[in-house]
Amino acid sequence: MSITHLPTLRTATEGRTIAVVGDVYRFLATGEDTNGKYAMWEAIVPPGGGPPPHVHSREEEGFYILEGEITFHVGEKRIVATGWNVRQHAGRTPHSFKNESNRSAKMLISVAPAGLEKMFFEVGVPVVQGATAAAPPTEEEIEKLIAVAPRYGIGIRLPH
Repeated sequence: MSITHLPTLRTATEGRTIAVVGDVYRFLATGEDTNGKYAMWEAIVPPGGGPPPHVHSREEEGFYILEGEITFHVGEKRIVATGWNVRQHAGRTPHSFKNESNRSAKMLISVAPAGLEKMFFEVGVPVVQGATAAAPPTEEEIEKLIAVAPRYGIGIRLPH
């Protein structure tokens, strides 16, 4: 028997908001909201922000640039994406994104199926709803992400 959920409606500032290694993520839909089909969040990435190279083993990931510029590294490719660009790819390819500009960027990130958002809830630091900036990551936050990520099927590729 299939469980149906009522629609989840969020205003422009609603949604659980956390900082993950310096980026601000506001969750618009989680697996709880979508019967596990997908999750979606807004990411505010400051200059220099973004995750290290990594590989997903469980989900597909998509990016929709709302403001600013994000540089994606997918395998050996470097792609500079600006406003309203969409990038979608299989998570099994090593990839990362970074804000190489001098102003914050905003994008939507979606994963299917859902589940990865639980990793962010585990490693993230709560920030006030409506926050658009976070403190730089601490060494402890980075170490926690590296330790927790494999439990969610994420392989982080640190430089040697």
